[in-house]
Amino acid sequence: MRRTGLLAAAAALVAGALVWPSAPRAEAAPAVFTHPGVTVSQGQLDFARAKVLAGAQPWKGAYDQMMASKYADLNRTPKPRAVVECGSYSNPNYGCTDEREDAIAAYTNALAWYITRDARYAQKSIQLMDAWSAVITDHTNSNAPLQTGWAGSSWPKAAEIIKYTYTGGWPNSGRFGTMLRDVYLPEIINGSHSNGNWELSMMEAAVGISVFLEDRTSYDKAMAKFRTRAAAYVYLASDGELPKTVPSQNLDTRDKIVAYWQGQSTFVTGLTQETCRDFTHTGYGISAISHVAETSRIQGQDLYGTDVGERLRQALGFQSRYELGTAAPSWLCGGTLHLGLGPVTEVGYNAMHNRLGFAMTNTETLTKRNRPAGSNNLFVAWETLTHGDNLS
Repeated sequence: MRRTGLLAAAAALVAGALVWPSAPRAEAAPAVFTHPGVTVSQGQLDFARAKVLAGAQPWKGAYDQMMASKYADLNRTPKPRAVVECGSYSNPNYGCTDEREDAIAAYTNALAWYITRDARYAQKSIQLMDAWSAVITDHTNSNAPLQTGWAGSSWPKAAEIIKYTYTGGWPNSGRFGTMLRDVYLPEIINGSHSNGNWELSMMEAAVGISVFLEDRTSYDKAMAKFRTRAAAYVYLASDGELPKTVPSQNLDTRDKIVAYWQGQSTFVTGLTQETCRDFTHTGYGISAISHVAETSRIQGQDLYGTDVGERLRQALGFQSRYELGTAAPSWLCGGTLHLGLGPVTEVGYNAMHNRLGFAMTNTETLTKRNRPAGSNNLFVAWETLTHGDNLS
């Protein structure tokens, strides 16, 4: 959809004259996958590299932040486990933090390689990926699906950059792909009935893994689940009196829906299913929506021009307003909000404001206040560097 057409559609939506398609439509996998193509594209990497080498801000500051982090340490020792066991809130934590952080480190070193062309960083990324692909066989306990989603979101971002830009060779890339297919994908591809951020992160991982594996069937399945969950996670007035639901969860009464939405009974555009839980978990969901939309754009099927983009824009604006200090009215979460959205606004802000021209005043203020956006140490990392004002 052209920019003018999308703006007109959005204006009509606000005026109540347009309703997005009632049933989320899964975008088919591309006939040919684009690589690197998970959340960050070759063009975006080239843009970021040029800005850093020119010393331009905010990219140089974001790069310096990344390189000063523990994730860029060339002396890092991988800590793989055969079985990663993660209970609720990572208790017990048998390899949970190690796995997530090694995956972020692999991605960090892949970015460092691309910008510096120093092969040591590519080799460190490969060492981390190889260490885990040689050992891991399973994720267990109650948080296994979420843990797999978080780590599984970072691994393919690293692997895409290394496989398609590093010319020094990666002999075990096939084994790494087998790990993603056999250990990660089965744990996440069928989704979750927990809070929405779970399934959104799981589908982010499934989409990314599907791109790396060039698995069109898994891509389509993950994207279909994502479209249904995104529509059920962020409310738009055009949805009707009540939020959309995931049919398999059987949220078939108003009381069930209100309970699932953390007791919130007044629904307004931009509210999310977890707003009244806390903004941190809400940020996880928003971030995953933005990452899947960005991957879809790179792969040639732009979800930003669908209800996904509108839900993302409205969720960012709604949460940003209160994150910036606006007092919560009594009808919203009983007048008490638990803030802490996290470094999750760059991708959605760049797409909806810089590319499509929406005036996202609150999101813009929050995004610029938080630059450079670092890592949440789970599955988000360095997005001012990769997506800050990046139209590539």
